[in-house]
Amino acid sequence: MDTIRALTFNTLFRGQTRARLRVLGELLERSDYDVVCLQEVMSPLNLALLRKVTKSYDHVAHGARLPLVRGGLVILSRWPIAERRFAPFRRHGPVRGEWLMRKGALIARVQIEGRSLTVMNTHLSANMSDDWSPTSTFTQVQTAELKELASAVTAVGPQDPLLVMGDFNVPRDSWLFDEFVSATGLRDVMAGDTEPTYRPTPQYSDTKALDQVLVRAPTSEPLTVGARLVFQEEVRLADGQAAFLSDHYGISAEISA
Repeated sequence: MDTIRALTFNTLFRGQTRARLRVLGELLERSDYDVVCLQEVMSPLNLALLRKVTKSYDHVAHGARLPLVRGGLVILSRWPIAERRFAPFRRHGPVRGEWLMRKGALIARVQIEGRSLTVMNTHLSANMSDDWSPTSTFTQVQTAELKELASAVTAVGPQDPLLVMGDFNVPRDSWLFDEFVSATGLRDVMAGDTEPTYRPTPQYSDTKALDQVLVRAPTSEPLTVGARLVFQEEVRLADGQAAFLSDHYGISAEISA
């Protein structure tokens, strides 16, 4: 396993979803990504569409599909997936529609050229108040979920590389993210870059770097990493209309051993 190319992308579950997913699938087919972590693939029909379009990704991991794809999480891989499991977050904080998504972490063990890579795709609860102070109700929700995610990270043995990706809904420059990285020993592939990954709008311009890619090297093997934002520009849908692929940007990462 020399270089692994990976992508994380929140696909946005509303607004021209199928048209955008079809274009995304076509872009993935033309890409050189080995592993793709997607969030908000809520509908089983949309999952089926993605699988139909991304034919070169022979291997897929997801949780239960009915009535919704569990957690909205999907991992596409061009390499065999030996193991897969979904680790749900416990329900914390006030009752809200987000609970219907049954959020958590999707974990897959990918076999690449005789080596194993553990991939963890996650989507944390949103901070509805946009307040990451320790006393904020939604910060406390995210703190509890990050502790559960840290436990899942710790449970992965140190012998293989570990890749943790997804929509954390936690800013990269926040104390909360710093505590998680410190507790898990993971490495931030974006190296603290605070450029927003959530698309600014005229109504909401103060956006944050909420999507994350983190890695952990095997005990005896250093990793070289690099990453950049992708899917920032408009695309052309099948009907000719211009649209953004999502309200998030993607993160493209390269991990070399």
